[in-house]
Amino acid sequence: MQTREHAPRWPWLLGAVVVVGAGVWLFRPDATSPGATAPAKPAAAPSLSTAPAMPATPAQPAIAHPIAPEAAADAVLPALADSDAAAWAALAGVVGDEGALATLLRDHLVQRLVVAVDNLPQRSITQRALPYRPLQDPIATTTGDAQAQWLDTAANARRYAPFVRAFVHVDAQALAEAYRRFYPLFQQAYVELGYPQGYFNDRLVAVIDHLLQAPVPTQPVAVVPGANGRLRFADPALESLSVGQKALLRLAPEQAEAVKQQLRAFRAAITGA
Repeated sequence: MQTREHAPRWPWLLGAVVVVGAGVWLFRPDATSPGATAPAKPAAAPSLSTAPAMPATPAQPAIAHPIAPEAAADAVLPALADSDAAAWAALAGVVGDEGALATLLRDHLVQRLVVAVDNLPQRSITQRALPYRPLQDPIATTTGDAQAQWLDTAANARRYAPFVRAFVHVDAQALAEAYRRFYPLFQQAYVELGYPQGYFNDRLVAVIDHLLQAPVPTQPVAVVPGANGRLRFADPALESLSVGQKALLRLAPEQAEAVKQQLRAFRAAITGA
């Protein structure tokens, strides 16, 4: 993988986008992956998401994991509507691999990341709710007796290696500090998504906890052809998992464990637990 050094801009923004962006970018459903949904036309903005309708007069929920305000953030924080260029420059600067970022959508980047985080625990997700275009190369499988198919662990490990590296090779404590500085825009995007009483950090922690519950296969994962040529997990229990948990199943066991370790470290950093 070729890398390039970029002069860092918006250093706190860089970290926040990587924390959420690299994670969501890693938990991508592929066009041919098990459980993937058919692509829909990209939305002009991620407001056309799959967020549930909210009650007319919701009760104010207690905040379980408050983010301490950062006084330094207000002076330099861009408006949410004007944050795309800075967010993209920061993410490109830290990753340094334009090939790995090629599928990421640049418009409404923060909003798309919030939509994607919110939808990771769902069983399916439409293309318009994603901050990236799905990988188009087929997911690798092997064929055995009676034409049975399994996920090819070694081949798929190579396929996802750049995304795993981008996510796990960051310092969780430093990124938590960056996330706190940038938090107002994540919170604004979450409210605008349809959660006027919601708190994005609580949702992010809940999604991390959900991903950490993904099962670890003890034997090769069997797949079968599904609708429109897409694969399905042969085991109904695996097929019923969420988009985010299925993404972990496509990784090699050591990759999945590295991702979970980073999720645990970042969760601890943003909750103090």
